[in-house]
Amino acid sequence: MDRRKRYGWLGLMFTALAIASFALFAAACGDDDDEGDGDAAAPTATRAAAQPTEADAEPTEPAGEPTAAADGEEATILVATDATLGDYLTDAEGLTLYHFTNDTPGSGESACVDACANAWPPLTVTGEPTASADAPGELATIERPDGSTQVTYDGQPLHHFASDAAPGDTNGQGVGGVWFIVEP
Repeated sequence: MDRRKRYGWLGLMFTALAIASFALFAAACGDDDDEGDGDAAAPTATRAAAQPTEADAEPTEPAGEPTAAADGEEATILVATDATLGDYLTDAEGLTLYHFTNDTPGSGESACVDACANAWPPLTVTGEPTASADAPGELATIERPDGSTQVTYDGQPLHHFASDAAPGDTNGQGVGGVWFIVEP
């Protein structure tokens, strides 16, 4: 078999694998007919390593670093700026925070559990969450099914995206039409 045929076949296999992976991911985190109720089993509460699920999900370069909290106090929530997306919330490490439109603000629970929480790990704390002065929204917490404490901003549970590897990555923006950055 010559090189063109061999590499053409590999390209087809890679494309099929990518499509199948995206379909599984969308099924785990998409908008389904269950009205976002989620599953009852306990999710993991740590950020999981995962490969990007969309070939065209290129990270954007942030226009600035996250803003530090006043008086040297480390905040749970900071604000970063992207040239295209504008201001958005990050955690203390500068990783982008997202909200899930299937969550009902102020309901005291998140619809993202089980496989969804593996792809979209919740922002959890052990104490009280804090925010920098340029994040004026209301911070609160909710208890997750596994007993961990998830941070909310203006009633919306906050999540990371497992495919965001570095500060400034916004690969989760618009995924499935239900995941979006959180604006201050």
